[in-house]
Amino acid sequence: MTLRRPSHVDLIDIGDRYYLDLTEAELEVMSEMVAAVLAGYDELDQYPDPVRAVVPAVRIPGERPSPDEDPLNGIVRRCSVKAVGGARGALSGKAIGVKDTICVAGIPMSCASRLLYDFVPDVDATIVTRILKAGGHITAVLNTDDFAFSGGGHTSVYGPGRNPANPKHAPGGSSNGSATAVATGQVDISLGGDQGGSIRIPASWSGIAGLKPTHGLVPYTGIVGFDQTIDHIGPMAKKVEDVALLLQVIAGKDDTCIDPRQPDKIRVPKYVDELKGGVKGLKIAVVKEGFGTPESMPAVDKAVKAAAAYLKSKGANVKEISVPQHLMGVPIWNCIAIEGGIDSFYHGHTAYQHKGYYNPRLISAMSRAIKTNGGDFSPTAKLGALVGHYMREQYHGVFYARAQNLSRALTAAYDRVFEDFDLVLMPTTPQSAHKLPAMPEVDRREHIAQALNMVRNTAVFDLTGHPSISVPCRDVKGLPVGLMLTGAHFDDATVLRAAHAYQSGR
Repeated sequence: MTLRRPSHVDLIDIGDRYYLDLTEAELEVMSEMVAAVLAGYDELDQYPDPVRAVVPAVRIPGERPSPDEDPLNGIVRRCSVKAVGGARGALSGKAIGVKDTICVAGIPMSCASRLLYDFVPDVDATIVTRILKAGGHITAVLNTDDFAFSGGGHTSVYGPGRNPANPKHAPGGSSNGSATAVATGQVDISLGGDQGGSIRIPASWSGIAGLKPTHGLVPYTGIVGFDQTIDHIGPMAKKVEDVALLLQVIAGKDDTCIDPRQPDKIRVPKYVDELKGGVKGLKIAVVKEGFGTPESMPAVDKAVKAAAAYLKSKGANVKEISVPQHLMGVPIWNCIAIEGGIDSFYHGHTAYQHKGYYNPRLISAMSRAIKTNGGDFSPTAKLGALVGHYMREQYHGVFYARAQNLSRALTAAYDRVFEDFDLVLMPTTPQSAHKLPAMPEVDRREHIAQALNMVRNTAVFDLTGHPSISVPCRDVKGLPVGLMLTGAHFDDATVLRAAHAYQSGR
């Protein structure tokens, strides 16, 4: 089919918007030449798209559970996706839930937004392929904040998630369903995404374990992202053993499709076997700047310091240190997450100039949805869009560039820490779960304000890419508190080992 050619009016509009200052003579010639160039696009349009193979599987979309069946609102859709022939492997017998940002062929994916309400992927994310080949049974698509643009767990088009310890409180986000479905036993293990803490925050507030792996350890192919420099996907479960089990399956180089987030070579140890050994002899730094922040609850700080004392009693060498650059994290992250994330949203969740996999159907669906239903973005996403476009148009990406350069300085500061220490320790979130905020129609300010006031510690390690886990610490007034342990790049095994030792010894 021939592509529609631009009219003179179209070209004048483009020229005006992109400062081309076209003369009448140029316009006449350019109209002909643009049409000639588009003939090449006509030819490109005739070539069939390469098919990304999917694992032969029985794929049953299922339906949304009722509030009685899922009172914490963690599940968007029950489903059943299992390899044909009953593949056997490390995940045999395990019910796996996937965040509503992960492509599973034949199963609707909406990113918990009206904008993608009727989008059905025709590809599997690489991690889905690995789960099915390992015998895993995908049984649920899990709730998230609208396009994952919140850490509260309350902005989904399907309604807010609820905390398993107290349903009047938020579960944490954006991977709220990935936490609550695990906490209530509706799935055995889940997958969450983490760009600012969205695995570790709901793990902390909902009382389970959640790992943000080293950036690039797990392929992100086939997953809706934010900004490639902070995109992470990782496992969540009640026990660290199950976190390690799923990581073992999904980690490693994507051989079927290049993921620009991944290095050329990745070594994947046997994470489950590496859990043994305890913490004796490990050098653990307690980062002073992770405590006593403007958002901190003294009871949370006290609980995490008690966890540090427990690790010391088990033979770890624990020492308080100062990392002043830690305080730079939120301003740097705000800029990258907002400008990078919104640029991705408005380009169909993709970016030019890399050799990775592109999803043309998602690009088309998202771009069309913004034009027809952009008003259905959550208030938090709308705020991000306003700030991101303003900064891009008025300051031309300069602050994004500065933030990325400062992110490298922050990474270097922590790399220096890991020359002397195996792990750093701090609260996952400065506070326990707050009460569910009002819906935007009642109080839009509160709804937005409660979306990103818990990322001060977690977001730092999305910027640096270091592996970081939240493991249940102790309750404060009946609400869970998370202990966050972070390690050197690609030393996820030590992070898991220490978290396992703490969890199994409590």
